[in-house]
Amino acid sequence: MEILKELVRSAEPTSVALGYFDGVHRGHRAVIEEAVRTGRENGLVPTVFTLLQSPRIVLRGEKSNNIITLGEKLDAFEQLGVEQVYLIDFTTIKDITAESFVSEIIVGCFNARHIACGFNYHFGAGARGSGAQLEQMCDGSGISVLARPRITLGGSPVSSTRIRASIIAGDIPQANEMLGRLYGFCLPVVHGRQLGRSWGTPTLNQIFPSELVKPRFGVYASKVSVDGKSFCGVTNIGIKPTVGSDGVLIETWMPGYCGRELYGEAVDVRLLEFIRGERKFPDVDALKEEIMRNGEYAEKIYKKYSDK
Repeated sequence: MEILKELVRSAEPTSVALGYFDGVHRGHRAVIEEAVRTGRENGLVPTVFTLLQSPRIVLRGEKSNNIITLGEKLDAFEQLGVEQVYLIDFTTIKDITAESFVSEIIVGCFNARHIACGFNYHFGAGARGSGAQLEQMCDGSGISVLARPRITLGGSPVSSTRIRASIIAGDIPQANEMLGRLYGFCLPVVHGRQLGRSWGTPTLNQIFPSELVKPRFGVYASKVSVDGKSFCGVTNIGIKPTVGSDGVLIETWMPGYCGRELYGEAVDVRLLEFIRGERKFPDVDALKEEIMRNGEYAEKIYKKYSDK
């Protein structure tokens, strides 16, 4: 998959999915799959146009609270069959008019023949352009436009906003349902204080990315992938109030893992269900007892998901 960080003209005609695609959830995938399918059927390069940062960060000064890392987003694009990605700094295009976006970028840069977007897609300075207007502007240019309808769950549209709210609340099953896959992280394992090792519960330590939305602090049942195999995990996300930490950490104990050391390797940890909130224990022995109880409960949850 080719990644273009400048608005250079595509050498081949394209079928383009437009969007920020934070989370690459079910609704996003429907848009991207439409672009990929149409591209393959018509000899067009399946392409995604996305942004390096959310417009809200630039326009409103909001802090980054993405659902997934940029690397995971790009991996998801590639898995869906995308062959070319325009990954553009929003500050370079934020003032372009809707009309110029179509003429200079969609036509002049993407060499587009087909466009796919979401039902609520907006473009151009001030987000003045809508999906309906995009279709009108492309009419006569030989470019077809399809705005995918909303996908709902529980009577409300699937959205990145809803997914973030579920993650913050610790409602991981609902977040997973809207994402269409398990929410989690694939991050390098770093050295910790090795307290878990001395207790007989060695953990994988990963630093929580500052650009991501923070889940509810506490303990989760998880699925951990190592060397192509899956293991039950007990994952704590937070600041370790009993023993302390310098920042938000992800610590995962795998009760059934007896393999090699994984320091420096990117290990995939996917959350299944919230077990309990983070709290301070009166002493280390009480914490150790609770960890063992959490492990037993996590294994039951893991088995339930594995049996599906």
